[in-house]
Amino acid sequence: MPHELDSHDLDPLILDLLEWIAREPRSHADVLDAWRTSCPRLTVWEDCIDRGFATRMHIAGHGSVVQVTAAGLSFLQRHGRVMPKTPASITATSPAAS
Repeated sequence: MPHELDSHDLDPLILDLLEWIAREPRSHADVLDAWRTSCPRLTVWEDCIDRGFATRMHIAGHGSVVQVTAAGLSFLQRHGRVMPKTPASITATSPAAS
């Protein structure tokens, strides 16, 4: 019988994704391109959003940008991930439509 993945099984990949997003502003297209998977069991991006660790915002002049939330930063810190003193961000104008 195949092993069913629990969302916490993906924590190492979610941490990698959050760390990558926090380094510099990332467009939604770049995030999906870099983190897409053909395996329906690896829902790293979806779990990250569902757990409130990242958000997608519309930024004037930048389009749809993905940023780490306060919950995402806290998750990174709790797991010993070193973050830049000032996480990457761009001032958002409005949440992007999902």
